[in-house]
Amino acid sequence: MLHPTQTSWVILAGGQASRMGGNDKGLIEFNGKPLIEYVLQRLKTQTSSITINANRNLDQYSQYASVVSDTYKDYPGPLAGMHAGLATASTDWVGFVPCDSPFIDEHIVERFCHAVEDSTDILVAHDGDFHQPVFTMFHKRVLPKLEAFLERGDRKIILLYKECDTKYVDFSDNPDCFVNLNTPEELSKLSATIEHSQKSPL
Repeated sequence: MLHPTQTSWVILAGGQASRMGGNDKGLIEFNGKPLIEYVLQRLKTQTSSITINANRNLDQYSQYASVVSDTYKDYPGPLAGMHAGLATASTDWVGFVPCDSPFIDEHIVERFCHAVEDSTDILVAHDGDFHQPVFTMFHKRVLPKLEAFLERGDRKIILLYKECDTKYVDFSDNPDCFVNLNTPEELSKLSATIEHSQKSPL
């Protein structure tokens, strides 16, 4: 089995967040603290190698962890952040999680490591119903293929997965770990739900 210490992890916070009004999602507060802090809190118990992919507010993000920015311009999406993370990592295996999912699985690193096989290029989480394409782990050998993919203007992450030896990691026992917050409405709704549950009698 691949050991968690043989992996590096990158929190993807480099997008434009257009559905969040252009605000930097990782720094948006959810129940009193920035979303990035929830993700960091979960990851720090599992790995000591954490980097943040960001293209704005670099000083703020650098207070939490080392920061790497996209080398591809004009926000080509999560694949650009994955490229930056892969290109700068010191390990062969690099995992990725988004900055807007505050409840990531508390054993995600170990579960991904358990699923690695010799031929595997990419691992992707599956919630039992759907693929979760930005909860993923890449081997560095994917880097040339990823660069060629981006150079020709492709952006759809699923198409890259089809070009590689991609395997899926079953998280059907914990689908709520993939809850993500894309809009102010989703943020408010989830905050209200949590507040209500905390006030409800046992």
